[in-house]
Amino acid sequence: MKKLINDISNVLTESLDGFVAAHGDIITLGAEHKFVQRKVLKPGKVALLSGGGSGHEPLHAGFVGHGMLDAACPGQVFTSPTPDQMIAAAEAVDTGAGVLFIVKNYEGDVMNFDMAREMAGRDIETVITDDDVAVENSLYTTGRRGVAGTLVVEKVVGAAAEQGADLKSLKALGDKVNRATRSMGVALTSCTVPAAGKPTFDISAIEMEMGVGIHGEPGRRRVALRTANEIAEEMVAAIAGDLNVKGNALLFVNGFGGTPSMELYLMYNAAAAQLAKHGITPVRSLVGSYVTSLDMAGCSITVTMLDDTITKGWDAPVHTPALRWGL
Repeated sequence: MKKLINDISNVLTESLDGFVAAHGDIITLGAEHKFVQRKVLKPGKVALLSGGGSGHEPLHAGFVGHGMLDAACPGQVFTSPTPDQMIAAAEAVDTGAGVLFIVKNYEGDVMNFDMAREMAGRDIETVITDDDVAVENSLYTTGRRGVAGTLVVEKVVGAAAEQGADLKSLKALGDKVNRATRSMGVALTSCTVPAAGKPTFDISAIEMEMGVGIHGEPGRRRVALRTANEIAEEMVAAIAGDLNVKGNALLFVNGFGGTPSMELYLMYNAAAAQLAKHGITPVRSLVGSYVTSLDMAGCSITVTMLDDTITKGWDAPVHTPALRWGL
């Protein structure tokens, strides 16, 4: 295993120290590395809080700032953060209007965020994201996994929170964006968790995992490597078939950490062409590695169907370490 690390036991804390040092104008670090929070809070605004296992950077800490999250709780690599992290973060960023949890549908995340909500003693609502169409149940979930579509929910809901929407409205909006969003991924290689020191799964040079999860968990099936057009055709067909609507959309092609931008833009071109066959027109786009799986090669395709409200939220100004426009 070749990794730029000092001590496996300190990977997360040292990474967080560097992250906050690099973006100290936007974020600060909570006590004991429990959470990352927005440096300047907006009084009277509903606080948005998310989190999950590390290894998916920049999700979630990279989206803390103006127009998105107020705090993010990083767990150990591919491990849910603990309820005490979430409680401490909620206490730090709640300015009186309540807190909205945005939680990917993984059993550990859902359980711990639920426990934190019950123990926190404050007004908290929860949005569960479950945009992955690849499998109905997986190693870590009951029901569909929450994957790259979580970024879209955080962005749109974050914009509405910035504009003063109340907690109930934000919960409803988050659920709406989640329903309008579908994703699917493909892996060309495994990721390597530092503590394990070896690839999570074995895959040959002529195979790929169709429908892989962001922790490297199995997808629909292991198949022979195909062209980008063929990969896009299968993934878009699954997404469009599940959405079962036509119209304007956001197309988000997300890298898993080990795929160069050249290939991601090639996949965007292939996906857009396939969407046209299903009557879906990308009028907004995002391409890059935003919801990763350490060093995995591969990508996911996310489609969010747009209406005026979702489009306005996506276009609204944002200033975070990983996502910035309009300011």
